[in-house]
Amino acid sequence: MQEFFKNVSRYPRFLISFSLGIFFNAIEPIVPLLKRPTTAIALVGLVIAAFVFLSVTLRAMLGLSVA
Repeated sequence: MQEFFKNVSRYPRFLISFSLGIFFNAIEPIVPLLKRPTTAIALVGLVIAAFVFLSVTLRAMLGLSVA
C-alpha cells in the first residue's frame, strides 16, 4: 500500500514538469522578438487583443452583463 501512495505522489511532479516544459518550449521562439521594440509592442498588443476578445466572447456566451 505504501508503494501505491509513493507512485501516486509522483503524478503532481510529473504534471508540473510536463506543463513547464510545454510552456518554456512555447515561449522560447517568442523571446527574441521581445528584444526589438517594434515587435515587442506588436506582441503585447496581440496578447491584449486576444484577452479582450476571449473576455467579450465568454461574456456573450454566458449571458453576463458589464453593468
